[in-house]
Amino acid sequence: MKPQMLIRIALRSIRRTKMRSTLTALGIIIGVGAVIVMVAIGHGAKSRIESSIKNLGTNMVVITPGAANTGNVRGGAGSFNRLKTEDADKLKREAVHLADVSPVIMAFGRIRGGNGMNWRCPVYGVDTSYQVIRDWQMSDGQFFDVRDVRSRRKVCVLGATVAKNIFGEDGGSPIGQEVILRDVPFTVIGVLAPKGQTASGSDQDDVIIAPYTTVEERLAGHQFIAQILGSAVSGGEVEAAMVEAKSIMRESHGLGEWEEDDFQVKNQADLADAATGATEVMTILLAAIAGISLLVGGIGIMNIMLVSVTERTREIGIRMAIGARPADVLLQFLVEAIVLSMLGGLLGVARRAGAAGGWRAPAGRAHGHRRRHRRRGAGLLGGGRRVLRLLAARKAAAPDGLGAGHGRRAGRTAGRQPSAWRTRTRLTNRCTDGGDSSPARVRNPPSAALPGGRDALAGARKAAALECRSTRAWR
Repeated sequence: MKPQMLIRIALRSIRRTKMRSTLTALGIIIGVGAVIVMVAIGHGAKSRIESSIKNLGTNMVVITPGAANTGNVRGGAGSFNRLKTEDADKLKREAVHLADVSPVIMAFGRIRGGNGMNWRCPVYGVDTSYQVIRDWQMSDGQFFDVRDVRSRRKVCVLGATVAKNIFGEDGGSPIGQEVILRDVPFTVIGVLAPKGQTASGSDQDDVIIAPYTTVEERLAGHQFIAQILGSAVSGGEVEAAMVEAKSIMRESHGLGEWEEDDFQVKNQADLADAATGATEVMTILLAAIAGISLLVGGIGIMNIMLVSVTERTREIGIRMAIGARPADVLLQFLVEAIVLSMLGGLLGVARRAGAAGGWRAPAGRAHGHRRRHRRRGAGLLGGGRRVLRLLAARKAAAPDGLGAGHGRRAGRTAGRQPSAWRTRTRLTNRCTDGGDSSPARVRNPPSAALPGGRDALAGARKAAALECRSTRAWR
């Protein structure tokens, strides 16, 4: 049978049992939708982590105090391994592969605006190159310059979150206004552009940035810094910059050849690899969990197909009686399962983009095919009356009935039928023609003499036509 005919028959069968087909395809719809959603969640988390790491600054090298983990022991951040501003100054002077270097001194305090609003947030004391390293744009005002750092001016730049909470959205520009940090007045000279949250969920915009010399003298009260940020000259020199920074830091800390580092040097690539590796594992796990629901949907289709085979035993017998091979019957049910799975998969993919319309279009085409084949007489499963007519047509057309096992009974039936027709014809002729029963009328009984009259004759002719068309289709 042609593939087009197989697909039409499959669509017609699905259309006939709409409720069961819908419930069967629902498992595939849910399974496919779950796989897509889970994979999308994983990829979305990966993209978000990569974006947040990129927002930290491209080609950035981070130097933090403390030795790396060795077994179950971690080097402490004692007085011997703290970072100092002298370390940052030495990197600025000697590092060839680092274009920019900035120390970061951290302090925490409550900020109070001129309108009486209070807000608690971290304060970063940095150098002028911090803005370049972090690739942080300004939404209003400007960043402080070298003169502000050298003269220890009490100026600051606000993050977007701090500016919103202190001055409000409609409070006007905060540029030139005064804020109080630990009872020290600072003048706002700029507002940073929003950067959003980091991969760990912390708000990058909830921060105040000031010259590190001012924070060191007015707020922190010490020369120890939390970290040193550097930016490599180019993306290809990040590894060389890390090696160079490590060598300079060891020299600055006076470490011998056999002594371990009391600091750590990392770059954004290391952070990105660790984060993306975790998200990839999460994506695979979520996809596997969603795949179980897809497997359950496939098992549901298998069970429904087995039930359908049991229910359509008569149809299978009729198809084989009119010339279908076992391979043809098997192919028919396989095509039905494939069509049902494909419809469920397409609906699962497009359920958020008009799944109902996507379902109605195939159903409408199947309905059109069904009506056209009903007019042509190709519907073999239209009801019990049509099946009986096909059986009668097969008995009348085949010399041995429906098979070798039914040959003798079909022959006896065919042999008795003319006798019944002759008896009915004689009785009818006697009533209508006054007892005249000519042999011609016996051999050629009129349609009115048949059981059922003209309707029976028309039904027999239609059944024979249906049988012939179905036989040609299967052959």
